Amino acid sequence: MTYAISRVLPLSLLAALVLAGCAGKEAAPLKKGEKPVDVATVVRQKMPASVKDRDDWAIVLAKTFESQKIAPTEENVCSVLAVAQQESMYQSDPAVPGLNKIAWKEIDRRAEKLHIPLFMVHTALKIPSPNGKSYSERLDTVKTERQLSAIFDDFINMVPMGQTLFGSLNPVHTGGPMQVSIDFAEKHTRGYPWEIEGTVRQEVFSLRGGLWFGTYHLLNYPASYSAPLYRFADFNAGWYASRNAAFQNAVSKATGEKLALDGDLIAYGSDEAGSTERAVRKLAIKLDMSNGEIRRQLEKGDSQAFEETNLYQQVYRLAEQKSGKKLPREVLPGIQLESPKITRSLTTAWFAKRVDDRRARCMGLN
Repeated sequence: MTYAISRVLPLSLLAALVLAGCAGKEAAPLKKGEKPVDVATVVRQKMPASVKDRDDWAIVLAKTFESQKIAPTEENVCSVLAVAQQESMYQSDPAVPGLNKIAWKEIDRRAEKLHIPLFMVHTALKIPSPNGKSYSERLDTVKTERQLSAIFDDFINMVPMGQTLFGSLNPVHTGGPMQVSIDFAEKHTRGYPWEIEGTVRQEVFSLRGGLWFGTYHLLNYPASYSAPLYRFADFNAGWYASRNAAFQNAVSKATGEKLALDGDLIAYGSDEAGSTERAVRKLAIKLDMSNGEIRRQLEKGDSQAFEETNLYQQVYRLAEQKSGKKLPREVLPGIQLESPKITRSLTTAWFAKRVDDRRARCMGLN
């Protein structure tokens, strides 16, 4: 149950990204002439006075920037605040309208997929849960994802039917004030400055966990972008999605193949070639590269190192020769957002532009 599409990165690539960060490449660094700020002071100045726990936000974000070695700039602080405002209106555990109906629909969908009669599932949910109320009662009154995640954790761990329906997979995938992916958080705990008393999943739903992991996802990776707008798109679509969408555009120009500019260079989790890889293979002779070498270089698409590959540079050379003009190195991904909680047509580009407008207002630029 997620607000946006998220990509599950291969563990090898995740490890490479972490090591790259440790090697001294500063994420979202100071720009020429830019002066550092006191993070806590900026947070208190920029957040609305109506946010009752504003001081807690200031303390947590100051610790977050320090522990992740994020450059303490007004732009970086406002970027984090803009995402949090867009995703939760500065609430650490925001209420989701109609969440109880969404939850019941997900349970029924799982039951039908496994050919389990709905009456059996609904009967199982009437038994008392650890807090004394039945699972049905808790589902009927659930308001936030934190509450819903706890219900599913109890249901999966305590009831045989829960294991049958969900295994060990809690269907709540995002949480906290920045709606960060729980899967992402579980893979990036290194350097977390507070003791985690429960699970990482539970920590994501706290103010400190939601902000720390959300900031990590937004700012703690090196990128060559010209503006924060593209990091906002990546926050929604996955690291380097904007850079990869631009590369897909270059592939399309070089080959004449129409491609979805979604940032996915390979079919992750599969040895089969996806549409982008198949298109690049048409350039194999001009690139003087085998299909295997093309695949190996495309697999670097989840790191900044992809930009240094022969494949990346040669595809742009061919595409710009053919089109007669310089092509962009960053493009907003054309991804339609999908979620039970989204009731209208929204895209990654819409999300990025909306957040960027909030960042600009935070900085007094519009």
